[in-house]
Amino acid sequence: MSLWFDVARISAGVNVALLLALVWVWGRNYAQFRSKHALGLAMFGVFLLGENAFALYIYLVDPTLSAWFASEAVPPIAWRGMMALHVLQTAGLLFLVWITWD
Repeated sequence: MSLWFDVARISAGVNVALLLALVWVWGRNYAQFRSKHALGLAMFGVFLLGENAFALYIYLVDPTLSAWFASEAVPPIAWRGMMALHVLQTAGLLFLVWITWD
């Protein structure tokens, strides 16, 4: 198993946790204020949460794809790209969490 795979899986898991927190706050804000802005943020969070949850499913649960991703069949350049996307997303979500809770 490659380092890139591990970093991508961990980042996707962290993204799911961060998005659950953000969707909870944004959903609560929408319920309280009924603003379109809060609804838009909550919907954005739900869609991004779905994408990251699906990535985790592929990486960890799906019998065919998880075995393929864990093997050396995936070129390292592809893993570096996937890992970079997940890590950049984690950085962006950390910033959103910081400004949301501030």
